[in-house]
Amino acid sequence: MSDVEGLLRELAPQVLGALVRRYEQFDTCEDAVQEALLDASQQWPEQGLPDNPRAWLITVAARRVIDQMRSEHARRRREESVAVSVPADEFTAPAPGEERAADQDDTLTLLFLCCHPSLSQPSQLALTLRAVGGLTTAQIASAFLVPEATMAQRISRAKQRIKATGLEFRMPPEGERADRLRVVLHVLYLIFNEGYTATSGPELLRADLTGEAIRLARAVHRLLPGNGEVSGLLALMLLTEARRPARTDGDGRLIPLAEQDRGLWDRALIEEGVELVTKALSTTVVGPYQVQAAIAAVHDEAPSAEETDWPQILALYGVLAGVDDNPVVRLNHAVAAAMVRGPRAGLDLLDDLTGDDRMAGHHRLAAVRAHLLEMEGDAEAALAAYREAARLTTSLPEQRYLEDRAARLS
Repeated sequence: MSDVEGLLRELAPQVLGALVRRYEQFDTCEDAVQEALLDASQQWPEQGLPDNPRAWLITVAARRVIDQMRSEHARRRREESVAVSVPADEFTAPAPGEERAADQDDTLTLLFLCCHPSLSQPSQLALTLRAVGGLTTAQIASAFLVPEATMAQRISRAKQRIKATGLEFRMPPEGERADRLRVVLHVLYLIFNEGYTATSGPELLRADLTGEAIRLARAVHRLLPGNGEVSGLLALMLLTEARRPARTDGDGRLIPLAEQDRGLWDRALIEEGVELVTKALSTTVVGPYQVQAAIAAVHDEAPSAEETDWPQILALYGVLAGVDDNPVVRLNHAVAAAMVRGPRAGLDLLDDLTGDDRMAGHHRLAAVRAHLLEMEGDAEAALAAYREAARLTTSLPEQRYLEDRAARLS
């Protein structure tokens, strides 16, 4: 990412927040900001950065909003056959210096709006990446492997929903804030996961998405430094992202954690992540992201796969199940149990998941079962499970990895 592109992504939510606070029309303001970002991306590399890039973007975007509002106002007057011109001062741009006075960072408010519960999860993801992340519709469509027209419709429907429901650009009431923050963090978590293990397509990793998720998580952490779950999520992302350089080989093939070259792991990210989660666990109420980050820290601090402290990881999964019991936690708990108590203990726990509708047809259940069966020495059953997992996944790198595991047993 170029310096200009990075700056534009950082400024995008601040500029949009300033405009929505002034003009209230989210859809019009968001379109105007996207146009201003495009102008900047074309002009700044050639002409150099303006003295105040944020003010430049606000001014340019505000002019677009005003032009659109005047046009819409005039259209309505024509339709009503009212021969009255629009007063020149009815829609005004920010006064000189107003951009500097309105220097509050509305990133968190914008995230709350983009992640409003009235929006579907796909809409929350798309709108967050566009409005807060500053990504273009084409970039978001490419990241999620859908046609640009499909993504444009998704974003358009989300903005229409915001307009139709009259959602206000403000922080949610105190009583709703914790629940809404959980939605925001969950959306950022989903963006990161899609980048770290793409659910479909030819590539396993999408560094643009993991990088964007980390950038947004850092922004939320700057605004809420004392929130343990915000710190926990950022720590989890950093500790996971640290392993990315070792996660695939030169041909893009998946390398499992136990076989990775730990010398390739990013030690700076690990140190930062460990510091974040250690402080959060010692000063705030324990939440699921903090526990997941603690588990990731145990993995990252082990000198080798053989020296991993699996009893501690198993205990942490017990804690995690107490604060966020779900099928994925149980699946990982089964792996930890197998590493401590033997594969049969893990397989017994997997039996409890077989009837869970949320895991029905999920390749990870079959993949974990295959791994534990292979550990137990049942090659025939493991082979069948690997093949089932390969058939179920839509990720080509994961499919290739599972097929390779099956080939070694056949």
